[in-house]
Amino acid sequence: MTETNIDGNEDLTVTVSDDELVIRAVIDRPEQHNAMNENVLEGLSAVLAAADAGPARVVVIRGAAGTFSSGGDLKSIASNVGKGPQAYRNSFSGLAELMEQLIDTGALVVAAVEGYCLAGGMGLAAACDLVLASDDATFGTPEANIGMFPSQALVPIMRTVHEKQGFKLLFTGEHIDAAKAHEIGLTTDVVPSDEFEAELDDLIDDLAASSPVMIEMGKESFYNQRDMGFHEALSYMRESIALLAMSDATEEGINAFLLDEQPEWTERSLDNNDD
Repeated sequence: MTETNIDGNEDLTVTVSDDELVIRAVIDRPEQHNAMNENVLEGLSAVLAAADAGPARVVVIRGAAGTFSSGGDLKSIASNVGKGPQAYRNSFSGLAELMEQLIDTGALVVAAVEGYCLAGGMGLAAACDLVLASDDATFGTPEANIGMFPSQALVPIMRTVHEKQGFKLLFTGEHIDAAKAHEIGLTTDVVPSDEFEAELDDLIDDLAASSPVMIEMGKESFYNQRDMGFHEALSYMRESIALLAMSDATEEGINAFLLDEQPEWTERSLDNNDD
């Protein structure tokens, strides 16, 4: 792994695997419980842009010192007092834009959750494609305790969890453990804390071994069909699988299977089959 710097960002530590297929971004503000300030949000946005510009297939987001993120930086939010509504809109726009980017990026994004995963941090995790949680993780949206509502975090959370249980979380601010988070649909897997690193590495290896074309097209198809009606989704997915089947990468995968070999993925687009 090679450590790289995203525009001199002191609040985010980024490492890239030697084959450049995996980018790991660590929110590095342990004294603030990895609260997300503008620096963190801009850094994560830059990481996703770098993934799309290169060969990366997997991006991992986690927090330093065993805490994922306590949410937005309240000191930054409080600095807007008296400045009017536009100042607040600008302050909150970074997380909204990042969550959109998480969906749109062509790489698979894994939230590696340990410790506290609260408020906007829970929204960040829910917006990722997969959530691997340590069994000692704690989730919640405690904004209600200060008279706020997790309006932006709600969007990915309520597209992930069971509606009535999610509704209760949003309005009570209660904390739930990883087992309960898994029960309501928030996490992909929950693993013992002493096995977390090994399980995370195994998951990353499995994801990074997949066809980059399949990852990009499959992810795009998944999120697009989610908001369609049943028949519309089937029609859309029929076209999607036809395009994927035409790609050089899929041809490589089929030939490798027939020859009992490992495929050699090299492309990340439909390349010469676009015309």
